[in-house]
Amino acid sequence: MTSMYSEEGKNLPCTIIQAGPCVVTQVKTEANDGYNAVQIGFGERKEKNTPAPLKGHFKKAKTTPKQRLVEFDSYEETLKLGDSVSVDIFTEGEFIDVIGKSKGKGFQGVVKRHGFGGVGQATHGQHNRLRAPGSIGAASYPARVFKGMRMAGQMGDKRVTLENIQVIKVLPEQSLLVVKGSVPGPKGSFLILEKN
Repeated sequence: MTSMYSEEGKNLPCTIIQAGPCVVTQVKTEANDGYNAVQIGFGERKEKNTPAPLKGHFKKAKTTPKQRLVEFDSYEETLKLGDSVSVDIFTEGEFIDVIGKSKGKGFQGVVKRHGFGGVGQATHGQHNRLRAPGSIGAASYPARVFKGMRMAGQMGDKRVTLENIQVIKVLPEQSLLVVKGSVPGPKGSFLILEKN
């Protein structure tokens, strides 16, 4: 993350995203595939690390092997196989949705994962129970723990969609997009950008 000053002089937190160049690797139609969509590839991949079926897939699109493939069901009808999609499709000031995978935080307890307060005091014999979850069920009826009970477990590493993120600046020469605020995932992770 970094920051930029707006025209009003406000200091805005922002994130710089490498958004292209992307290549149309497949155009799906109702006749051939049963639905309409466009498949876009991003990032470079070594030829030797590309599976044989994908090599033919990229050869048909007349492009080098790509690292990631993403399908979009809403797209411009003018897109053809092998076309390049750049950051020019975005305009400054518009709002987009950013989809990514959040940072994985491993197995966490209820205090960190769900914001439980713990016992809150060290009296009444609580010598090692300060961050414990407490009671999780009722008595002999219903004699089970209800589904959805907030407990300790895996935290993060989930698909996250941030809606209505403002585009502050578009730099088409470097294929960069500057958006307001933070985006999901660590540095270098892949994101999906969707226009509203």
